[in-house]
Order: sequence, then C-alpha cells, then structure tokens
Amino acid sequence: MTSQTSIESLEHRKPVPRHRLTKTVVASAVALALVAGGGVMARAENPPVSALPAAGQPMALPSFADVAERVSPAVVNVKVTSEIGGSPMVRGFRGMPDNMPVPEFFKRYFGELPQGTPHRVQGQGSGFLVDPDGYIVTNNHVIDGATEVTVVLNDGSSHSAKIVGHDDKTDLALLKIETDRPLAYVELGDSTKARVGDWVLAVGNPFGLGGSVNAGIISARGRDIHSGPYDDYLQIDAAINRGNSGGPLFDTSGRVIGVNTAIYSPTGGNVGIGFAIPAETVSRVVADLRADGHVERGWLGIRIQPVTEDLAAGLGLGAARGVLVADVVPGGPASATDLRAGDVILSANGERIENYKDLPRLVADLKSGSRMRLEVIRDGKPRHLEVEVGAMPDEDRIASASRSDGQSEGNPHLGLYLAPLTPELRMRRGLDAGSEGVFVAQVEPGSPAAEAGIEPGSLISMVGADPVSSPEQIQSAVRRASAEKQRAVIMRVERDGQALFVAVPLSA
Repeated sequence: MTSQTSIESLEHRKPVPRHRLTKTVVASAVALALVAGGGVMARAENPPVSALPAAGQPMALPSFADVAERVSPAVVNVKVTSEIGGSPMVRGFRGMPDNMPVPEFFKRYFGELPQGTPHRVQGQGSGFLVDPDGYIVTNNHVIDGATEVTVVLNDGSSHSAKIVGHDDKTDLALLKIETDRPLAYVELGDSTKARVGDWVLAVGNPFGLGGSVNAGIISARGRDIHSGPYDDYLQIDAAINRGNSGGPLFDTSGRVIGVNTAIYSPTGGNVGIGFAIPAETVSRVVADLRADGHVERGWLGIRIQPVTEDLAAGLGLGAARGVLVADVVPGGPASATDLRAGDVILSANGERIENYKDLPRLVADLKSGSRMRLEVIRDGKPRHLEVEVGAMPDEDRIASASRSDGQSEGNPHLGLYLAPLTPELRMRRGLDAGSEGVFVAQVEPGSPAAEAGIEPGSLISMVGADPVSSPEQIQSAVRRASAEKQRAVIMRVERDGQALFVAVPLSA
C-alpha cells in the first residue's frame, strides 16, 4: 500500500480559440494540396524519425476495452487487518536532533506513562490470480504484519487468504485462497520485449473505489529507486494511487509484464511517475515462494563498492566500470578461491558488470552449488577465477547466535534477535552506507520488544543516552539497566528514515 493520501483535481483546460482553429485547418489543407499536386515538394530519401506511417494520416488512439474486459476478472482486491499492541512508549520525538540524548524528564516520569490501547488497523491493496487454483500475487508491503488477509474477487465474493510466502527484498508476496471452482487467471509475460513508449494498462483498486483500469506508456526501464538491493523497475506514467499496490501491469495483448508497486510523488498523489516490478523478477520469486515459501538466493561472500572515476584512474583501468572487492568474508564461498580485496570484477559468467548492482543481481539469481566464472583485474593484469556460489544466509540465521537479551543467564527477556550492521547487510537491505546502529533481524511475537513497537528491519542506534554499534553493547546495556532495577530500557529506533525513542519494559 503506498502513502498517497489525496486525489488531485484535474486542471480546467480553456477551449481553443475559433480563429486559431480556422488557421490551422486552412494551413493543413494547403499543405495537403501541395503534396497531392506532385513535383512541388521533393521527396526525401530517408524520412524523418517523426514521420507518420500511412500517407501522413495520424494514428488512431487504441481502445483497451477488449483487453480490460478479458483480464479484469483475474484482478482482486486484497484487504488486510493488523493489530497494533499497547505498550509504554513515546513516539513524539521525531523532530529531535539525531545526537540528542534521552530527555531527563522522560527518565524521571517514565514510570507514570499510561499504557497504550491495542487496536486493529485495516488497509487494502490489489493482486491478481496466476492460476485457476487460487494463487494470488501481490506486494509484500500490502500484507506485511497482517493478522488477517481477505481477498475480494471481481464477482464480489470474499475469501479468507493464506500467506504462502513473502520476500521483502523484492516486495512480493504469494497468497492462496480455496474455492470449489476454477478461477479466472492471467499469465506472466516477458517485459524484456517491452519498449519505452509502449502502451500499458494498470489495473487495481485505487482508494478502495473498486476495479479501475488506467492506461499509459512505459517511460523508462531499469530504474533504481533505492528500495532494496535488487531494484530494476519499469517506470510508467499510467496513474497509480493508494490501493493500486500489488496490481498487475498489462501489455496490449493482456499479458502481465509487471506488478505496480510504488510512485514518486512530492504531493502524495499521482504525478505520472510510477514503478512496476518486471515480470521476470515476479516469475522467479513466485516460483520459489510456491515451492517452499521462501526465496533462495546465491551468495559469494564478498563486500563490494562502485568503481569511481578516481578509483579507475588509480587502479589503471581505462574506464570506470565493474565493481571493486572491498573485502572477502571469512568462511564465505569466495574465501575458498584466489579472489582478493582490491580485485576489480569486470564480468560474471560472460556478462559485463557496468553498474554496482549488476553483480548482486546476477549472483542472487543462481542456486547454491552453481559455478560462476569471474573476469577480474589485479595489478593491471586480467585474471579468470571460478567460484562455487553458496546460499545467502537469512537474517534469522545471521542472528541465531545473537539473541541479545541474555535470558539464559536469568536476565530480562526482550525478544530481540540482533545482527551487526555490516556493509554487506547494508547493501542487501538497501540501507545507506552511513547507517549506524544494530540491525533487528527478528522480534518474537508478543515479546516486550514487539509490544514496544520494534519491528524487524529496524536499527537500534542508542540505548539510554549511549550510542550502540554491536549486539553485545545492547546486551550489556540491558543487563546494566536490570541490575539498577529500572522498569524499562529506552532505545532509539530508526525505520524508514524516521527515528523515535521507545521504552521496552524489563521483566525478569
């Protein structure tokens, strides 16, 4: 679900003055007469790129009625219900400077703060059926945190949906509903054949108004909007608004070439810049989710950085391309090869690396055990290496040894699983290079941390008035607070560019 909150009114357009219209018609008639007369205008050997095709006649605008009628039965409305639990916390510190310590009055009066009241929150988005058995594709952010998911079909019938799997790195999710009849569905197409300027249709449920069809064109390809490590969006100008998230983007043949996911909007409403996940990404992720509920990605175990013009000059490269290996993770797949920090990777399995994110995308598409051939430059000389791709570790597994509340030692149990914020983790999670703190990999449902509003994917940058950069520091701070008989520990939590202080109760 996107963050748009208002509908912009259409600008009133003035009618074309009659005298101007008349001059235009006369001029056009004279031009046609000159062409028809022959010999007056020389015919160019190569017509200009803007020349119209058939005898100068303008192309008629297409009608999408047949396509819309055919595909609409497969597009669904996704309704979600989430529960926000009550807890002693304060969320009123968003305007504070980043380096401001916890206010003294907050410490002094914390014990008197009232408990929040648990309440249910409802939202909605769109989705589409990809087979007659009831499998539905939508965005992960549509169903993220949902306790109930309901799918409303085109015929108005409602069905309880099960979340088969979800993938936050590509913002995709797969749902399943049970029915006693085959359902209308649509097929995933091939967006690689779509060109900038091609017509597209966005179908969904904007603002909860019901099934709507919007037409536009592909404005650009390969957009990186910094939402994750594998950004490769189609940019479109078809109107996408709140509630369109998770809906399909069709080509004029009625095949799905993307999933409408995000917009750029300084006003909160549609301004003609929308983004859709390409069908090839959707196809790969949905296949994995359907098979076992999660997405397996390849992993080399290296930390990389872009090759800038200055770095290229210093490394003796002819151009700024490829990626520079900043570090090789000990115990990772690449550590068993001759790959070293300082190597520049120019290609992988024969594909040139032009952009910083090209290599992570290529590696992620491979299964564990696959072989990858790398062309590298070291000391100005080319080398060829081969590495066996490993399986990318999940955040849960990264943090399995970092349950940072020390419950086993009789200390308070917060329900937090934390991981160090490494450069690789920053890249995989789409975090800024300057992000600081400790990464929250997992939060136990119903735990003090969950009730305080801490969510997986957040960063904890302070405990009390002290900055933290490792799980061990948080662990020590929690133990110290418990030893001092504090009723809660105050943490500064950052998520989606917002920072706030929360108070997590300490219970032995």
